[in-house]
Amino acid sequence: MVREPDAEADMTGIRPWSAVAARLVDVATGKTPADLVVRGGRWVNVHSREVIAATDVAIAAGRFAYVGPDARHTVGEGTRVIEADGAYMVPGLCDGHMHVESGMVTVTEFVRAVLPHGTTSMFVDPHEIANVLGLKGVKLMHDEAMAMPSNVFVQMPSCVPSAPGLETAGAELGPEDVAEAMAWPNIIGLGEVMNFPGVASGDETMLGEIAATMGAGKTVGGHFASPDLGALFHGYVAGGPADDHEGTRLEDAVARVRQGMRAMLRLGSAWYDVAAQIKAVTEMGLDPRNFILCTDDSHSGTIVNEGHMNRVVRHAIAQGCNPLVAIQMATINTASHFGLERELGAIAPGRRADMILTSDLPSLPVETVIARGQVVAEGGSLTIDIPAYDYPDFARDTVKLGRTLTAADFDIPAPEGASEVTARVIGVIENQAPTKALERTLKVENGLVIGDGAQDVCQIALVERHRRTGAVTNGFVSGFGYTVPCAVASTVAHDSHHMIVVGTDKADMALAANRAAEVGGGIVVVAGGRELALVELPIAGLMSNERAEVVAAKAEAMVAAMRACGCTLNNAYMQHSLLALVVIPELRISDKGLVDVTAFEMTDLFV
Repeated sequence: MVREPDAEADMTGIRPWSAVAARLVDVATGKTPADLVVRGGRWVNVHSREVIAATDVAIAAGRFAYVGPDARHTVGEGTRVIEADGAYMVPGLCDGHMHVESGMVTVTEFVRAVLPHGTTSMFVDPHEIANVLGLKGVKLMHDEAMAMPSNVFVQMPSCVPSAPGLETAGAELGPEDVAEAMAWPNIIGLGEVMNFPGVASGDETMLGEIAATMGAGKTVGGHFASPDLGALFHGYVAGGPADDHEGTRLEDAVARVRQGMRAMLRLGSAWYDVAAQIKAVTEMGLDPRNFILCTDDSHSGTIVNEGHMNRVVRHAIAQGCNPLVAIQMATINTASHFGLERELGAIAPGRRADMILTSDLPSLPVETVIARGQVVAEGGSLTIDIPAYDYPDFARDTVKLGRTLTAADFDIPAPEGASEVTARVIGVIENQAPTKALERTLKVENGLVIGDGAQDVCQIALVERHRRTGAVTNGFVSGFGYTVPCAVASTVAHDSHHMIVVGTDKADMALAANRAAEVGGGIVVVAGGRELALVELPIAGLMSNERAEVVAAKAEAMVAAMRACGCTLNNAYMQHSLLALVVIPELRISDKGLVDVTAFEMTDLFV
């Protein structure tokens, strides 16, 4: 069970320095015994970037009290002793930028899934639930995060909606909301500022939110999703964002670091952006202190089967990064960025006692995990219980189509008299968030434009689901490779989270959309009128409160069903869920129509 609350602990479960300093001093000097001692490990010191053999670690009150040779003076009758037997002692891993909702599970279930992988600190941006439920949704996740046995810090979402005027979200947040949230005890800063044209043009709302965050002495997260490293980029940096995870090229990482930002290199379920950018360190020799590893978006299948931040660190090492440097990028660099270097990110006196024991650094098998001074996982399994978190009813009734959809809702009328058209088509790029703005010639049958399997063009629709309007916006997408009559519907549709339906058969598209609404949100795969897979996500249409491994099994069945329909993309569902993300170039769809994200303006479906 999770330990009983400490009467002197703050709301995060960690006793404040004023209450714990005397205890740490007494343990370090041998006056009182430690709660836990780990003996005979190899200390991975991220401050000096070295491995120090034959090191003991003494822990008291959830913090490191002593780190050095021979800690016998800290051992008493009630001290638990763990023999490291030469294992490497690595600081608990930190994810500097991520969205819990992308795991399709709650904060509780996400933590339950990633703790055995060694992730003891997460910096989460709940802008997905914010786009559905507004400030009260953020507060729900904030409060749940504070109940966790590990460190889950929350960034206040900055862009709800992400692109005002180009989409309609389920809620709107502004500078007043940001200022209010900055007073909450577990808010660490402002979430990724996606409206980069707004910042660069001096938009009053964006600059107001940034000012409220800076006034609170907290960190402003960035999101510059453009290849333009000219005036637009420089204007954005001048506006205040302190980091960016949207880089995909070597020059992106270099430009950000040179301008004083932290370059966050991400490896998510579908984003493989580490390999190109880490060359700034491995080949160019840039100072690695301003590089941070993160996941951004990882679905439950990835977490359960492949890992979390340990997966990212292993990947960075495989790209030629020195193991100690890669570990710094996932520990002390992250902590320093958020002003928490004295709290976490290192095995050093006074810091929160978050630590991994591993037998090998390059492959990083996570054998024991200690979080806040408590052994929480061994051999890949949790050793504690994390009570479930109960979400209120208002968080569950969020998919409101207003009517039952039919195949005719997905008709795309052609210009009068046309026998064929040139259409703008969203082009999916495997393993990257950006899309291509394609143009394809499509046939017209009975006055309707149809997809073309030979060109890998099928239909996409965005179904409004917040205000019961029953509105459907139709377009075309390429890259999924579907070869049979089928459809995939999802109420996860970053960032406004309407419903995205992609398919080759309009009857299947209607069936999938109606089924997703019926279960209160989720992902549905239909082929030939038959349901092949279903992942229920009743919380805000984004998350399940089932165990991560249960959701992962359903997600794997969903991915398998997409493959059975002909799709060969890696993690195609992640690509599907981002097709309405109107802040990442080049072409997206929203409830208002087709969006040219390069120009940040609406565009016509037909050329």
